Amino acid sequence: IPFHTALSGANEVLPVASPGSGSVTVTVDDVANTIHFDANFSDLLAPTIAAHIHCCTPPGANRPVAVGPGTLPSFPLGVTSGTYDFTLDLLAAGTYTLDFINNFGGGTVGGARDAIIQHLIAGETYFNIHSEMFRGGEIRGQLMRVPEPASLALLGIALASLAAIRRRKQ
Repeated sequence: IPFHTALSGANEVLPVASPGSGSVTVTVDDVANTIHFDANFSDLLAPTIAAHIHCCTPPGANRPVAVGPGTLPSFPLGVTSGTYDFTLDLLAAGTYTLDFINNFGGGTVGGARDAIIQHLIAGETYFNIHSEMFRGGEIRGQLMRVPEPASLALLGIALASLAAIRRRKQ
């Protein structure tokens, strides 16, 4: 299940005047119980100190860290640009904060796994990169599910049909 977002300072709550930008694709494999990150970022005003997924809120609000306590493993720290390509085990306790396991996962890692997938699908998670200058986050983006190719094809057929019906009426 793929999710994607564009990262910017304007997406922070409160917005940050940063030229920093980036993008993140997060892919959940619910059979293998993994979550894969493919991210890039550049032009931050200060070196990175952390990156993680926050949950559980619609856009426009701040919430605690859920995935990547402290910071995501092997995330490039102390830099203003970089890439991140890493896979985490969704059934490992170290993937989540203890708060997320207890409050959203019912006290179990399996519950945390189910909760993060549910909130990702609902569009209630965001990816955040924190820097020395903006400890609350310099760039962020709300993770949204990437439509399946079949869904895009159906949408295209529906729009083409509507256009054909409109032409016939004229």
